[in-house]
Amino acid sequence: MFPTPPSDLPPDPVADIPRPEPSHMKVLSAGALAVVLASLAMLGPFSIDAYLPAFPAIESSLAASQIEVQQSLSFYMLAFAGMVLWHGALSDAFGRRNVILVSLVTFAIGTLGCAASHTVHYLWMFRILQGVSAGAGVVVGRAIIRDLYSDAPAARLLSLVTMIFSIAPAVAPILGGWIVKLMDWRAIFHFLFVYTIILFVLCYKRLPETLPPHKRQPFNPRYLAKNYGAVFRSPLFHMKSGVVALNFAGLFIFIAAAPVALPQQLHLGPDQFAWLFIPSVSGIFLGALAANRIAGRMTFARQIGIGFVFLLSASAVNVAFHLLHAPALPWSVLPMFFYTFGMSVVAPGATLLSLDLFPHIRGTVASCQSFAVTLLGALVAGVIAPFLSHSMLWLAVGQMAFSASALLLWLTSRFYRSMLLRQPSP
Repeated sequence: MFPTPPSDLPPDPVADIPRPEPSHMKVLSAGALAVVLASLAMLGPFSIDAYLPAFPAIESSLAASQIEVQQSLSFYMLAFAGMVLWHGALSDAFGRRNVILVSLVTFAIGTLGCAASHTVHYLWMFRILQGVSAGAGVVVGRAIIRDLYSDAPAARLLSLVTMIFSIAPAVAPILGGWIVKLMDWRAIFHFLFVYTIILFVLCYKRLPETLPPHKRQPFNPRYLAKNYGAVFRSPLFHMKSGVVALNFAGLFIFIAAAPVALPQQLHLGPDQFAWLFIPSVSGIFLGALAANRIAGRMTFARQIGIGFVFLLSASAVNVAFHLLHAPALPWSVLPMFFYTFGMSVVAPGATLLSLDLFPHIRGTVASCQSFAVTLLGALVAGVIAPFLSHSMLWLAVGQMAFSASALLLWLTSRFYRSMLLRQPSP
């Protein structure tokens, strides 16, 4: 009656997974592959965080309101969320490498368009073009990792990608702030264009194809509907992907609110956004390092439980401080280190458990995962963060609500899975 759900530590299928690469390419080591995949994943943070300090300059240059400029982030996130649902299915049908290369060309065009925009409406349009292409690296990268590795090796590589990737959210707002201060907001997008071209050349020359033609899935409406229906009808998928999405929302609420909250609440200028981003990214990096070291030494369930201790403790301390004190540095941002540390400990296990629910369509599952994260991020950026951005206390309360909801989902998924295991076989 019910399918047997995957265990927390599924059987190792590595022996059955081919590791093909084009004959003209050398095999990438795990470390080199992690660098390439992390560099692709950095497109998202660079295209969001780097231009946050430029909001006032964009408002002045394009004669736009604060809300209109903030909506450029919302349009980007909505486009990202809509297209990220398809990157994985496209890579399941046409190959991982091809989808990556096409997305990089599309992103480069959108980036040049942003730099050349002379009204906020043109900026919206080209931000949408960036959004539909920026997510391919994250989605297809997860599928590539799972094509090649499983269990502890996959968790280690995923956490290594996260460690390298975490450089972007730290560097992007600082770099964006200095570019705005020394040059012009358009130079941010010129820099991003050059970065994208370098990535395209690197991927064209070195990124191998990990999904051979005989493993690819048909790309037709009936088959796609069947696959997406199976994923979205799975309660376990919603619970486990929701854990990652809600924890990320607890971080993103502060990132999206930064252009308003940091100047108004903490009196910081556009070149001082590092006060928020360095603790956050340090936590992401060290949490990913911890996840890398403990992979294979304990079950995913225990690792996720440890991560939630940090998540809930950090968000509770953040709320308690702002109940008792006015916003102040460094105390208003210090809990972000511990929050993101816990988030990075939870993410690899929860991500891999979701991917292993449907091993034959991992690209599609990775797309659905990213869709959940990004759709919630768009809601946070467009509705929740603007509503809460004028109070550090309410931002902290919002973060605690997200992390508590994630824990509830995780515990529910454990209970649901044990209930399925007790069901008699048909």
